[in-house]
Amino acid sequence: MFNRRDAIKSIIIGGTASLFSPNTLLASTKTKKEKMGIALVGLGYYSTDLLAPALQTTTNCYLAGIVTGTPEKAIKWKQKYNIPDKNIYNYQNFDSIANNPDIDVVYVVLPPSMHKEFVVRAARAGKHVFCEKPMAPSVSDCLAMIKACKDNKVNLAIGYRCQHDPNTQEYMRITREQVYGKVKMISCGAGYFDARTTHWKQNKALGGGVMGDMGVYALQGARLATGEEPIAVTAQASTTRPEIYKEVEETMMFQLQFPSGALAACHTSFGINMNYLQVNYEKGWLKMEPFSAYSDNKGSHSNGVINFPLKSQQAKQLDEDCAAIMNGTTLIAPGEEGLRDIKVVEAIYKAAQNGGTVKI
Repeated sequence: MFNRRDAIKSIIIGGTASLFSPNTLLASTKTKKEKMGIALVGLGYYSTDLLAPALQTTTNCYLAGIVTGTPEKAIKWKQKYNIPDKNIYNYQNFDSIANNPDIDVVYVVLPPSMHKEFVVRAARAGKHVFCEKPMAPSVSDCLAMIKACKDNKVNLAIGYRCQHDPNTQEYMRITREQVYGKVKMISCGAGYFDARTTHWKQNKALGGGVMGDMGVYALQGARLATGEEPIAVTAQASTTRPEIYKEVEETMMFQLQFPSGALAACHTSFGINMNYLQVNYEKGWLKMEPFSAYSDNKGSHSNGVINFPLKSQQAKQLDEDCAAIMNGTTLIAPGEEGLRDIKVVEAIYKAAQNGGTVKI
């Protein structure tokens, strides 16, 4: 896996000169369509097993194209999804997507280190952009991505599928309406045991480390459950498998302080299986387990249950984001939402390194 990614990366580097091409055509994405055509950039597990199947069930969008550095994948996807040759791109000719009216949205599904480049290139091609989480490894990358999309008058949405899940929306509502008063304390964990040894998640240069993957779920749980942005953080990084996690952390524990006085204890790991959210209010409690899975998120609270069945988070996310673009309404998770998380992630790494409290 690493060797293939490494090879792809070298191909991409060779094509970065096209970043500076004055190709700012606003393709016919501005024309209202009944369905928006989406091109997936990167055909790994998430695109193959989740996004592509979801796009077979969506109402407002469809799988129109692909971008891959692996010719064998291009052939397989072309046959499976009947994708025209003109809608199949590699990382070198990607910028010519600007001239393709079939493609309205480019969905970047690559390692985080590659997000900035392809979001910027897609924006300059005049395409709306969906970008997987985490948005990017740094705040500076996030700002550049947001600016590129604004400068080219295209939309940028981050793939926070959970924010489209009615179960997540329900625990957010309980806080927003203060059903049990103010939030006082949160405990949140997101992790799994990863047996891989050469994945990008173990590679610092590609944006690896648990905070660049599962950590964002734990952080989102605390942020969404309070409805606030943290103002200070402490953190502790660790690993039980240093032979695998040589460059990045395997586990991160971090504690957040919020403006209202609410406190959160968050845990994330590639070595511990966990997926839960516990919220204690002034007059009640709430617990979700799982809270950020691909399906079957559910829970209970002082006076009821949270269990809204959802067939596909990804399909709902894609449909709602495309509907927002077509109707000119607000995206659920725009680029600014991704930036909020990365600001906190940077503070978490700083706190783990210096052992003190970092203000945000």
